Amino acid sequence: MKRLASILALTLTLAGPASAEKISLNALSNYLNGFETASGEFTQINADGTISTGKVYIQRPGRARFEYNPPDNSLVMAGGGTVAIFDAKSNTGSTQYPLRQTPLSIILQKNVNLSQARMVVAHTTDGKTTSVVAQDPENPEYGTIRLVFTPDPVELRQWVITDGAGDETTVILGELQTGTRMPSSLFDIIREEARRN
Repeated sequence: MKRLASILALTLTLAGPASAEKISLNALSNYLNGFETASGEFTQINADGTISTGKVYIQRPGRARFEYNPPDNSLVMAGGGTVAIFDAKSNTGSTQYPLRQTPLSIILQKNVNLSQARMVVAHTTDGKTTSVVAQDPENPEYGTIRLVFTPDPVELRQWVITDGAGDETTVILGELQTGTRMPSSLFDIIREEARRN
């Protein structure tokens, strides 16, 4: 699960106006619900201090793909209700978890509702960005996801996943391109398993 947290977290260099009001939970939910697909480059800072780069693809609801650049040829896929981690150093296939048991499921839902009771455990601003810490209210032991947004227009700039052991991972996002067509094969875990065997 520690590797899962390392692979799924995202963060980015933040820039914004000198002072901005806190963005409402409804506005943040509307932003997340406003796109079906998004893709972009990322730089990930792992819990152990190592750095990886790659490209992320998101197709809501329920699908995501994190492709890592060489020399780290790992791959993480979310699809069919499952998260699969393909470790480039392993020849035993992927490690899999139910998507619902990961904080990533919160933003991959068909209808994101950050106002849902007990989902958001923190909602703050530092004057430039708005941060939301969310968790599955029924299963807080799965960990949390901290989302960081900039205003005007609202954009997701960071998410940090903290696993049940308290390990954090941060990934720096490039500009997200939304509305792009993505083949379903990007998120087909069974096909990827067959391709690697």
